Amino acid sequence: MSALGTAAPAPRLGYGTNGLTDLRLDDALALLADLGYDGVGLALDHMHLDPLAPDLATRTAHVARRLDTLGLGVTVETGARYVLDPRRKHGPSLLEPDPDARAHRTRLLLRAVRVAADLGAHAVHCFSGITPDGTTEPVAWKRLAASLTPVIDAAAAARVPLAVEPEPGHLLATLDDFHHLRGLLGDPDPAVLGLTLDIGHCQCLEPAAPADCLRAAAPWLHHVQIEDMRRGVHEHLPFGEGEIDFPPVLAALADITAGGYQGLTVVELPRHSHAGPALARTSLAYLRDHLARRETPAC
Repeated sequence: MSALGTAAPAPRLGYGTNGLTDLRLDDALALLADLGYDGVGLALDHMHLDPLAPDLATRTAHVARRLDTLGLGVTVETGARYVLDPRRKHGPSLLEPDPDARAHRTRLLLRAVRVAADLGAHAVHCFSGITPDGTTEPVAWKRLAASLTPVIDAAAAARVPLAVEPEPGHLLATLDDFHHLRGLLGDPDPAVLGLTLDIGHCQCLEPAAPADCLRAAAPWLHHVQIEDMRRGVHEHLPFGEGEIDFPPVLAALADITAGGYQGLTVVELPRHSHAGPALARTSLAYLRDHLARRETPAC
């Protein structure tokens, strides 16, 4: 607290529905609200809010009312593994040699922007995809910039930021890669094109410590994902099972929240849905406990 006893704004904590795929969406949202989460990372997928099924607007309106009733904020995530192609993980990507295939992914992102606007979401998350065999990096970057341009335009019109996630193994894998994309696109307004930063990914492959990555990303940050991870191994782990030193990370998160970050920090455990309700409970307790340790008594 400050010398006047005024509490700084607390980080707003959420949980990703890709870690609750064994639950109906209404049940998952109720669980998170009952546990005390501030919001949800809502993955558009067939088991929850299917972006390709009929009556999307009607179903989105229902989810919007549910979120409002429960008092949950939301970020729309577009990382569902097989939502577009039932045979190829994350296919097609924005980097495909076939322009029609690239356009299929772009259309999904455009639909996600509309859903996000209707939900009052903080941002729409996306990623680049893996560079296809036989495609050079310059060509891949050109395809990525062209594929994202209409999405950025739609996001600007809807006033919903697009938050690109650096993903291990993808063309856009690091913070430096994000800034390379910004340069290719003419340095768009950070309020329109920004970042999803996954703390585990920073541990996995960034040269800087995760807390330093978080502080460096702050001017472009619209969404944070958090979990434990080990260096060089892209495996999302429950807190305490990896190598991340969380006190500095949560200190940085509290500082950037005090500095104006208003998005969510969402627990990202997509391979742990079998234990989703229990992990949602223990993850929130872990984060709250570590954040509480930073607080100092009022003067």
